[in-house]
Amino acid sequence: MQEIAFLTQTAGEAGEVAVERLSGLLHITRGELAVAAGLSRDAVSKATRARSAATQSRLRDVVEILNRVRQWAGSPQQAFAWYRSQPLPSFGDQTAEALVKEGRAEAVKRYLDRIAVGGFA
Repeated sequence: MQEIAFLTQTAGEAGEVAVERLSGLLHITRGELAVAAGLSRDAVSKATRARSAATQSRLRDVVEILNRVRQWAGSPQQAFAWYRSQPLPSFGDQTAEALVKEGRAEAVKRYLDRIAVGGFA
């Protein structure tokens, strides 16, 4: 249920990931969110770009990863700290952030799913 609550907290009126809500929940600026998601500053600061399919897809990937990590990290902020700094052995010690920026968010989600059922890192 915590996963759904986090998605609800970041959702805008049309069901999109609301940049302002997500950055507020994480206690970061829009610019910091853009960097963490591998997006341009314009992608998160201009309304039309923030609603684009590409931007929303990347933001949803970040939210989904944070949802999975939050369950054991304790808070959205701690999950975000993990996302930005924890080296993942299965990926040559790259962070989830680096992998998302490379377009490999699905691989991170599969990794987290494997860990959740007792698999090895």
